[in-house]
This record gives sequence, structure tokens and C-alpha cells, in this order.
Amino acid sequence: MSLRWKIAALAAATACLVVATVGVLVHVWTAQDIRTRAEAQAFNTLYSAMDTYRRTGTLADGAELDPAELPAVLHDPADGDRHTAYDGRVDGNMGPSFWAAQRVGGPDSPVLAVRVNMSSELYGLRRLDVVMAVASLVTLAAATPLAVYGAGLLARRLRRVSETAGRISDGDLDARTGPTRGSDEVADIAATVDLMADSLAQRLRTERQFTADVAHELRTPVGGLLAAADLLPPGETEDLLRARVRDLRGLVEDLLEISRLDAGAEQAVRAHVPLDAVVSEAVARTGFDSEITVADATQAEAGTTAPTVETDPRRLERIVSNLVINAHRHGDIPVRVTVEGSTVVVRDHGPGFPPDLLRDGPSRFRTGATERGSGHGLGLTIAQGQARLLGAELRLDNAPDGGGVATLRLPN
Repeated sequence: MSLRWKIAALAAATACLVVATVGVLVHVWTAQDIRTRAEAQAFNTLYSAMDTYRRTGTLADGAELDPAELPAVLHDPADGDRHTAYDGRVDGNMGPSFWAAQRVGGPDSPVLAVRVNMSSELYGLRRLDVVMAVASLVTLAAATPLAVYGAGLLARRLRRVSETAGRISDGDLDARTGPTRGSDEVADIAATVDLMADSLAQRLRTERQFTADVAHELRTPVGGLLAAADLLPPGETEDLLRARVRDLRGLVEDLLEISRLDAGAEQAVRAHVPLDAVVSEAVARTGFDSEITVADATQAEAGTTAPTVETDPRRLERIVSNLVINAHRHGDIPVRVTVEGSTVVVRDHGPGFPPDLLRDGPSRFRTGATERGSGHGLGLTIAQGQARLLGAELRLDNAPDGGGVATLRLPN
């Protein structure tokens, strides 16, 4: 159930509770008032009837001596005072009633009694209950659409803020909620989300600019180091230095590639290529021993043309090679690469991806758990960025029996 209908249901339930409470209170108060007035009327009528009987010896209209219907509690009063009692019996149009009784003389004298019938007042109470019930239903029927409309306005404002937060989470750092009507909590939330987006965008721009600047500044001295290494005499020292300089140059090139991806300066050059051939070439260039399985190999063996995909082969090779290198460096053998349709799966048998990487995705300079080895954490970040540029989906999971699983789904 959406927030709109939850708010509307809560408003309707609150209105029903208020209506029911008011109805019960009015009914109870009115019924008590009817009984109180009937008791007072019976008491006063008995006073007048007793005065008439004692002066004239005649019974006033409605007064009786020892009536058969008199409640048992009033049959034999212990004193000569006036007493009242409620009689809930109903006989036709008579009842419920209030009785008032008093002895006309000594202890054994007759009892003079009067009866006040409350049937007409109680009938009016029942009509009042019906009128209140109908009025409550009409009011509820009118209030519910208003509650739905008001809840819809609030839900739309909250949905707008939620959509903005979702776009920011998906990488759209220019998404903003903008000005919102009112000065309530929803407007505060919207302003806070926009402020958070501004701060996040500024930090990311600063980080990206720093990465690009560092990579550009390092490119020239690293090239100089590599040239200087070529002048050293052959030997173990020259080999070690050359390897370290090559690693440093690879890191600089990775940083430059990430900065170009962040800046949106990269453009895919698409072509129809056989996916299995591109993947096989990418795996071979890594220099690592990996098992390659092509699910559509039977078609090729039967003479059928191998299925192709429209993509940028250079960027696809980059993604696959990074995934394979990551599997070997941070996972464990055997590393299996499976090609099926437009999907490439790279599976290792190491400790698996750490939970924070699965939750937040790849991040530069974060290698995850120590058991997956060391590194600068750029390989998966580049693979994710290149996959996004190709319109592909790169998903990282852990296999139930252990090991990391990277699944690349290319668009059809």
C-alpha cells in the first residue's frame, strides 16, 4: 500500500474513531439526562399529588394508591419520605418509566405513587442516534476524498524527493529537487537532499580533478624513468627497476582512464563482433591460465555462424581482461570464463567478494578484504565504468560454494 492510501486510511480511521466517540458520548449523556429529568418530574409530581390528596382526599391525575405495577422496592417504604425507582419494563407504549412513591400516613398506610413514562423521550433518543449515524456517514464520505487528495499532495512531494535521491544514488550528480511549496518537514527534507547533493558533487569533482591532475603530472616523469631504465646495464637490478616502473606506468594509465570516464570524454566505437572470439583474445592477453567455455560452441561446430554482438571490442576486451586479472590476483584458481549468448561470466574459487564491495560496488583505491590480496582497486572500477559506457550491466556476486562471480550482460 502506497503512502497516499496509508495516510488516507489513517485519516478515515481517525474520523471514524472521533465520530464513534462523539456518538457514544452524546448518547450516554442524553440518556442520562432523560432519566434525570424523568426522576425529577416524578418526584415533583408526587409532591403535588400528595398535597392534593391530603387536602381534598382525592387523587390527582396520574396518581394511584398501591398500584399493582409498582416496583417491589417501593411496595413497603420504611418511612414516610418520598422515594423513586427506575422501571425498565415495556408494555406497549408504556415504559421504561420512573416511579415516585410515598406513604400517605403512618407505617401501615397506603402508598401513593405516580409514574413518568420515558418512551417518547427514548424514542427521540433513538431518532437522534439514527440522525447522528447518517450525518457521520455523510461527513465521512465527504472527508475521505479530501483526505485522499491531501495525502496525494504530500505523497507527490515526498515522491519527488525520493526520485531525486534515487537519481543521485544512480550517479546523476546534477539531480535536484528544487524549490518546494510550504515550509514544513517535507520542504526541509528536500532542501537537505539538495544540499547533500551539492556537497557530494563538489567532493566528487574535487576528487576527480585531483585524480586527473595527478595522473597527468606523473605521466611525464614515469616515461622518463622508463627511458632511464633502458640505459641501465642488463641485470637483476635493471629487471626489477623496469618491472616497478611498468607497474607505476600502468597505475598512471589506469588513473587517466578513470578520469576520462568520470569526465564523460570517452565514446564507444561500436561494431558487430563475435563475442567468443573477443573474450578469448582478452583472456589470452592477460597471460593467466583460465578455462574458457562457450555455450554456443556446438553451433560453430555445426557450421552455423557464431552469434555476434554490437559493441566496442577494445572496451569489451578491457572489461574482460580486468575481470580475469582480478580473479587471479585476488581470488584463486581455477578461474573459469563462460560465454553464453550476450553474457560473459568470470568465476574464481577464492574467498569471494567482500560484503561492502557487493553492497556499494567497486571503488577506486579500495581493495576490500585483506584475504583477497593487495592492489590499488582500480581494475573493477574501470570495468564498471567501461560497462556503463557500453550500456552493459556488470554484476558482482559470491557463489554459494565459495568464490567470486562477475557477470557481464551486454545489451542485445
